[in-house]
Amino acid sequence: MEPIIWEWINLVARWVHVITAIAWIGSSFYFVALDLSLKKREDLPKGAGGEAWQIHGGGFYNMVKYLVAPDRLPKELTWFKWEAYSTWISGFFLLCVLYYRGADLFLIDPQVSPFSPKEAIAISVISLALGWLAYDLLCKSPLGDSDVKLAAAGFLVLVAAAYGFAQVFSGRGAMLQMGALIGTMMVANVFFLIIPNQRKVVDALIAGQTPDPKLGRQAKQRSLHNNYLTLPVLFLMLSNHYPLAFGSHWAWVMTALVLVMGGVIRHFFNSRHAGKVTPWWTWAAAAACMAAIIWLSSLPPPREHEVATATKPWISTQPEASVQAAAADPKPVSFAQVTDVVVSRCSMCHSTMPGWEGINEAPRGVLLDSPEEIRRHASLIRLQAVLTHAMPPANVSQITPEERDLLGRWTADPDQAVQ
Repeated sequence: MEPIIWEWINLVARWVHVITAIAWIGSSFYFVALDLSLKKREDLPKGAGGEAWQIHGGGFYNMVKYLVAPDRLPKELTWFKWEAYSTWISGFFLLCVLYYRGADLFLIDPQVSPFSPKEAIAISVISLALGWLAYDLLCKSPLGDSDVKLAAAGFLVLVAAAYGFAQVFSGRGAMLQMGALIGTMMVANVFFLIIPNQRKVVDALIAGQTPDPKLGRQAKQRSLHNNYLTLPVLFLMLSNHYPLAFGSHWAWVMTALVLVMGGVIRHFFNSRHAGKVTPWWTWAAAAACMAAIIWLSSLPPPREHEVATATKPWISTQPEASVQAAAADPKPVSFAQVTDVVVSRCSMCHSTMPGWEGINEAPRGVLLDSPEEIRRHASLIRLQAVLTHAMPPANVSQITPEERDLLGRWTADPDQAVQ
């Protein structure tokens, strides 16, 4: 019964996270677009910086933005904050349910680092806090006076973090950790700066004082950062479903390219909303980044025994003599050998009755416990265990490089296997 309960907790948590994220992204994109579309006119109220007319749902809307604050507060004031808070709370809960609870499968990989699940979880949590502090200090430093310099410095910090995470976590864990880090920075912007600054403005108005214009400028800068980081975060969060992304040895470089790609796409739409010259070049830049990501995903992963010999002495990759001989043999592989590898390395999860604790049914319904099912899923085996090393997760079944080579020779032409 316990696996069923955890599966439903997983589904509900993911559902809530997606719903709240949609609400937050929707309001964020809308208000940035609204802010950029504001136009000045002579008869605007005192203190107003611009207005926008819009039509939706059968009615007209007239939005006016005050650069600092109106002369008096309205009776009702809507605050936009719980979309962000709920997104982070549900996301962190999902992180705990999936990656911290299943750290041995999804967060760590012995082929990457020797950290235990508890150590990796501690590093994950601490890095979320340190990442926010580093970003906040950058924004408050002299670099914060220049959006371009601040963006360049922030980009370098995030790329460094992506590389560091790739040395600690599994490929899947490293990319999700980057998504969690950037998401934490975005929510912290709302919690620690944007909303507090807005409260200071409201308090000043209530006290009959003139609010400090700097408060609004700071909040707007952080809001714009959130806007440009949204698309990369979405890519990183979705990447854990796609082994060609998280399973690549160059996933940290992909992360850097995604940051650029998401940023230029947002720049295109923000420029359009502002009525500026349309920067069509951004789509060429985004396409180039995507092409580079696809190319990186096609590069073969390093062989575990070579990596172990060079830098990771805690890894032991001693293949069975029969498999080693088969991998070195230029003759067509035996399907019986393929079956032995798949059943011994994959069927503890991918079977009608999984033997791995916490897994109630075969992931994604993929069964690999019979010759017929193994043949049927040859292309998936090639993607998950040959072209990438996404499976087995954290190499928990200790599949060897020679066994991957054997599977690679078979999946390249499944019909050539000797019966």
